[in-house]
Amino acid sequence: MDADVEPPAFLHPGRHPGTRDRPLPLRRLIGRIRLAAILVAALLTILSIGHARAEFTVCNQTLDVVNLAVGQKVDNADQTDGWWTIGANQCVNVIREELTNRYIYIYATDVFGHAILGGSTEMCIDRRRFSIRGINECWQRGHIAARFVEVDTLEQVRWTFFLTGNSP
Repeated sequence: MDADVEPPAFLHPGRHPGTRDRPLPLRRLIGRIRLAAILVAALLTILSIGHARAEFTVCNQTLDVVNLAVGQKVDNADQTDGWWTIGANQCVNVIREELTNRYIYIYATDVFGHAILGGSTEMCIDRRRFSIRGINECWQRGHIAARFVEVDTLEQVRWTFFLTGNSP
């Protein structure tokens, strides 16, 4: 075979007739890989949105910033957690799993630390971020006793509580 004579295109898959030995252009290959990666990322994002739903959300419909603590049963023991800061007319997801407790307890304060809800269930809080197991003898254990409002979720797996200027 003569060096100047080019073999038929069918002998070189991925090669166009009249071109030298070049496989699929590298730019085109990289572009296809990028497109596939973007499509996979978009699909994963869409699928994960369905699983990242908040299951207990508190919406602050007041004109003030509030600080929120939440109480619930965890492994058959009472537990309180805090703090979430919620701006005026904003919502915060405080429990991200499906609800398993019918009753959730919330305690809210203004920016000065004054309670803004009139609750009747005494539970423990702390001045800084906290997670406290048990609701008895708060003072003796170095915590602060606070009166939480009981929220009846009616055994739903998702619930949104709207915090207004009026106590429930």
